[in-house]
Amino acid sequence: MITIECEKVSKSFGPRGSPHRTVALDNASIDIERGELLCFIGPSGCGKSTLLNIIAGLAEPTSGEVLIDGTPVNGPLPRKIAFVFQESALFPWRTVIDNVKLGLAFQQVPKGERDDRASEALQAVGLADFANHYPRQLSGGMKQRVQLARALCLGTDILLMDEPFAALDEQTRMVMGEDLSVLLARTGKTIVFVTHSLVEAVFLADRVAVFTARPGRIKTVLSVDEEHPRKQSFMKSAKLAEMRNELYDLLHDEVRKTMELRGEAGESGARAQSRGLRR
Repeated sequence: MITIECEKVSKSFGPRGSPHRTVALDNASIDIERGELLCFIGPSGCGKSTLLNIIAGLAEPTSGEVLIDGTPVNGPLPRKIAFVFQESALFPWRTVIDNVKLGLAFQQVPKGERDDRASEALQAVGLADFANHYPRQLSGGMKQRVQLARALCLGTDILLMDEPFAALDEQTRMVMGEDLSVLLARTGKTIVFVTHSLVEAVFLADRVAVFTARPGRIKTVLSVDEEHPRKQSFMKSAKLAEMRNELYDLLHDEVRKTMELRGEAGESGARAQSRGLRR
């Protein structure tokens, strides 16, 4: 069953008619099935996060539309969609459990329910013993788990994640990926996940949408025929390696185009892209 429909979505930035207007996303269409984990991958600036924000109702498309369960998205949908950002969005003066409960307050959930739901979410991400700690007392991976708990306790069917593990070391993001796969198997949530890591995309996704260089279009969609929760053996399998190599081939020329668009000024960005391709 289709839950998210992106129909010919385009997004431009800058004054209309200006020669400096930037087309970030061009005519992107994809249907996302209920209960699947779809990864967006592509060069920096190709519109992955832009499309994610449009799905979330945090940005408006220049043309085209997104529908959630058949209804056009015209703004944020906090009862349907939860969002996990790349950067930590925790308030340092609030304890872990108070940070988790914040989203419930925005949803106007009765106070009597907030503690129970927040505690259950922290249990689900393995942080029940840290409920009364403060963000400064947590590692980077633990902070991301708190953000995930805050999203989970909202009880939405859709979870959008914008490079949530990008700032973590490789070992931690691998374990976080395993936990996310377990979560998907247990809850059946629909998850859209933006990443630059080839291995992460293959390990997590049911399907991988590959974007072109800007203006971003969906070049192709690869299916990963592997059940959730994903096992450690899959990470070490020839199947994952072959699919990672296929993604590398699909993205190589797109990354080159991005480097050419940026010129010499994009040298540091090119290095970041190369790190992503090596993962």
